[in-house]
Amino acid sequence: MAYDLIVIGSGPGGYVCAIKAAQLGLKVAVVEKRQTYGGTCLNIGCIPSKALLHASEMYSHAAHGMEALGIDGLKPTLNLANMMAHKDATVKSNVDGVSFLFKKNKIDGIQGTGKVLGKGKVSVTNAAGEEQVLETRNIVIATGSDVAGIPGVPVEIDETVIVSSTGGIALEKVPEHLIVVGGGVIGLELGSVWGRLGAKVTVVEYLDTILGGMDGEVSKQFQRMLVKQGMEFKLGAKVTGVEKAGSGARVTFEPVKGGDATAIDADVVLIATGRKPYTEGLGLAEAGVALDSRGRVEIDNHFRTNVEGIYALGDVVRGPMLAHKAEDEGVAVAEIIAGQAGHVNYDVIPGVVYTQPEVASVGKTEEELKAAGVAYKAGKFPFTANGRARAMLATDGFVKVLADKETDRVLGVHIVGFGAGEMIHEAAVLMEFGGSSEDLGRTCHAHPTMSEAVKEAALATFFKPIHM
Repeated sequence: MAYDLIVIGSGPGGYVCAIKAAQLGLKVAVVEKRQTYGGTCLNIGCIPSKALLHASEMYSHAAHGMEALGIDGLKPTLNLANMMAHKDATVKSNVDGVSFLFKKNKIDGIQGTGKVLGKGKVSVTNAAGEEQVLETRNIVIATGSDVAGIPGVPVEIDETVIVSSTGGIALEKVPEHLIVVGGGVIGLELGSVWGRLGAKVTVVEYLDTILGGMDGEVSKQFQRMLVKQGMEFKLGAKVTGVEKAGSGARVTFEPVKGGDATAIDADVVLIATGRKPYTEGLGLAEAGVALDSRGRVEIDNHFRTNVEGIYALGDVVRGPMLAHKAEDEGVAVAEIIAGQAGHVNYDVIPGVVYTQPEVASVGKTEEELKAAGVAYKAGKFPFTANGRARAMLATDGFVKVLADKETDRVLGVHIVGFGAGEMIHEAAVLMEFGGSSEDLGRTCHAHPTMSEAVKEAALATFFKPIHM
């Protein structure tokens, strides 16, 4: 049977691309090597980690945060097995949902390892080693990413003592001491989970700041919040070794700027130093598909590789490794293949850190605007001045709006605070339509809500806030 499109990989980019293509009338198949659909995100990434983040937050709040609200006597007992069961049930519900959507849209799901044989041909090898060759007019590579490890440092990840994010969401008991190598989103989220449940958490980070490319002011204030929660940071630290030691593991690091090495022992070490594109075994070299110096599939501005009829998207190509970025690309690629004008606005891709408080951003940071020589103005508003935040005891953090100094067009919005991941989207909508800080500041917001802080920050950008 010949297909209009075969998608290799069923993560957020792949399954969304397949569904959109089917909705546009194409005959579609998806090749997936896992037993379940959804890729890393749904199976071992964003979905299970958010289940644990929410559950651990509820546990921590019940244990430490209720007395000030007049609720006394709560002494919760952690049932880690049940918490993990909640995580697993959440995963199953989501992956079953993707399977249902494939059936609803008449998409052929094919279990096995896919390999590109060249233009219009994909081989699939199942678990029994049986191979079939499928013909198609178009191929989309949506194979996602894998754990990157520590550059130049060999580490044996056993997912029990030395773990990646995969093992980090499946520990059988709360470690007394958890070392997180990497101060990015994954490390801070999973560090927060186990810290709330009782672990001492030490984060070792190569850079002098956490969260890499996040707005510098947000990063600094957020780090102070995490320190208040008990998290310990070793910044500007180059890890030189991770090895098992006794029943646990040892991490050795030295100052990036030079100095003596330090060794720390822990029950569990989480390697959270980023991810790399997954291109191994896909037959890309044999098919003539070009990769860049970082192992990503090279594409043009229409997601086309250098081989006609072969496209790529998501973590396997350039850009931020975010599920929603891949989803938008999936829609765009499907539209392009169907003869429409698919497009992704990379200037308006939100990013969220699902800790407590949350961190969310969209658009440019102050550092990026300064580096580009853009004249801008900034407006800020703290949650300490927000009535709803006071009522909820959620006054940590602030909203920052960055706008062009001449045109007032909003160029970036950064939020650290309770519910930041939900609040960021009004900024994204505004920016998608080229709106100004005055547009946002003059839009009526319900009172009392946390979102009023977004309005006030916009007011502070083009004139003055009301409540500060």
